[in-house]
Amino acid sequence: MSLPPADDRTFFQALAGDGRPALVVLALGLLASGGAALFLAATGHFLPHDERYLGMTAEQLCGYDGCRVVHFMMHDRAAFGGVLVAIGLLYLWLTEFPLRARQAWAWWAMLLSGAVGFASFLAYVGYGYLDAWHAAATLALLPCYVVGLVRSASRLRLSDEAVPHSRKRFPGVGWACLMVAAVGVTGAGVVILTVGTTAVFVPQDLAYLGVGVGELHALNPRLVPLIAHDRAGFGGALLSCGVALSMCVWNGRPAPALWQVLALAGVAGFTPAIGVHFAIGYTDPVHLAPAVAGAGLYAVGLALTYRPMMRPASGVA
Repeated sequence: MSLPPADDRTFFQALAGDGRPALVVLALGLLASGGAALFLAATGHFLPHDERYLGMTAEQLCGYDGCRVVHFMMHDRAAFGGVLVAIGLLYLWLTEFPLRARQAWAWWAMLLSGAVGFASFLAYVGYGYLDAWHAAATLALLPCYVVGLVRSASRLRLSDEAVPHSRKRFPGVGWACLMVAAVGVTGAGVVILTVGTTAVFVPQDLAYLGVGVGELHALNPRLVPLIAHDRAGFGGALLSCGVALSMCVWNGRPAPALWQVLALAGVAGFTPAIGVHFAIGYTDPVHLAPAVAGAGLYAVGLALTYRPMMRPASGVA
């Protein structure tokens, strides 16, 4: 009786597998981080290192300007948390479906989206604030991202069949609505990231706060850098989400799982980002219009694609 062939894999190679387990851990880490950010925003608390950096608690800062500064910070953090959840959901779908089928476009989607997300960490320190907890989370998830992509790269199929385009297989108004909304998310990420690393505030922000940048500096010289960190982080996450979302809509084959993950990601991303504005009373129509329009367009796209997605044509995976 012949013995089975020896397994020469190392322990870590066995754990990494074809790269997808590491990418699943990355996605779950993003879901957990997003959930934590949403919880902290809902409770109105700062993280311990935020308080040490400012030298004051959220409760103390809440005593200034009717608590609007704290509410403004929480609105950025709620939106950030929702976007992280959306990215995690998209990454789970990419890993389990197209990447499992060795479709090269899914690998590129995760490469480009992840590169934008991890690189945006550098924008956080543009105003001099290094968030130790964000740095730790980034360093913890970065190996999963690198190992997952490196291990999965060798399994890719590069034929045209492995890279189907939705515009060929899934035309229509609904698909166009989803695509325009996804591109809009990408553009919004670029704008918010740019604002976060430059001016920090738009005129509507200052109108809501009822104070100028100089007054914020006078209140606490470290306050604006902390807000800039939040804005840049949200912008970077939104850009990362937009890249992944655009590539999923553009390349993904119509299937129930694709529609479901697009719906879940939309709810996770749009609901906190829009809803928090009404919770804190920041309802400037000019400020809200792009997000509401994007959410509406996305919802129309989901409605119009429900039947063809949930009942795809025979032979389409």
